[in-house]
Amino acid sequence: MAAAGRTTADPPSHQGCAISSVRLGLPAQRGGPRADLRDRHEDGQHLHHLVWRLGPGMRVCSSAVLGGGIGTRAWILNAQVPGGYPRLDPDRHLAEIAAAEGLTGPGAGLMTAADVAAYTTAHDGGVTATVTAGLGVRGWAAAPDDDRAPLFRPGTVNIVITLPVALSDAALVNAVATATEAKVQALLDAGLDCSGTPTDAVCVAAPEPGRDGGEPFAGPRSTWGARIARAVHAAVLAGARPAA
Repeated sequence: MAAAGRTTADPPSHQGCAISSVRLGLPAQRGGPRADLRDRHEDGQHLHHLVWRLGPGMRVCSSAVLGGGIGTRAWILNAQVPGGYPRLDPDRHLAEIAAAEGLTGPGAGLMTAADVAAYTTAHDGGVTATVTAGLGVRGWAAAPDDDRAPLFRPGTVNIVITLPVALSDAALVNAVATATEAKVQALLDAGLDCSGTPTDAVCVAAPEPGRDGGEPFAGPRSTWGARIARAVHAAVLAGARPAA
């Protein structure tokens, strides 16, 4: 789902959407940015979202609907929305939720119809992968035009990865590819005949590189890529098994 005009340089501003939220709890993460689980009431709906307050000096590489691409990000938001999502401005909606949370500066926002409170996490060598797995609509990436699934039924596998080390631009892109490979491996290991859903998204958050440019590699046989792959595989597998 592509962003519709809003950029990460635009500070989130509340657009009149009735949103209130309270903290439910924190995933058990080992160092690095922590994900905060929030219980949200929005226009009569009871929903959840996860917030990562990254702080200064963090870069994110993502396919997020808000703040996608590579750049400095202060926060990541993974928001649950109702099935049959009616809005045509998901980037603005995510900015409204971020504003209600008091988030400022550039950020990355994802959304899903899956129950965000059912997130799964896994850790490997300093890498943390947090996954929300909605597999109501799933299939293979290379599908014929007449076999495309509806985009607004419950679905979406969202993956957020945090690392303690800086990655180069190329390694950040490689990390997204590695995470996607590990996701597909986990779905197959869960007994699902698919490569994902039509709206899956990935965020990789790592410190900004210094003069050394950051780790140059994040493929599945590199040190950090292997850790990413194992953490993503474990978290996706845990989230996908109930759907198998």
